[in-house]
Amino acid sequence: MKRTIGKKSASAPRKTRGRARKMYSLRLYITGQTPRSAASIRNLREVCDEFLEGRFELQIIDLYERPELAKEAQVVAAPTLIKKLPLPLRRLVGDLSDKKEVLLGLDLKG
Repeated sequence: MKRTIGKKSASAPRKTRGRARKMYSLRLYITGQTPRSAASIRNLREVCDEFLEGRFELQIIDLYERPELAKEAQVVAAPTLIKKLPLPLRRLVGDLSDKKEVLLGLDLKG
């Protein structure tokens, strides 16, 4: 299963506090329809809806269905979230229940 959630805005990025609002490219690697996978999707959706509304693209990749993508992305544990853009690339492992850690990992809070 590979799903894409979120849409890129067709308009120019808005300015927030003098900085351009960056688009986020996120990939969440899960292993089947387990409670931990469901929790990671739910927790990430909450963060994206609250802090990245309209400026993120999220791909959810089930490693049971696409195991070759684990090797390609160097994923050794699941769930794993990879923030591809904006740089730098970041990896977060776990169910993403620690909102503060997720915000720091996505560079949304200092």
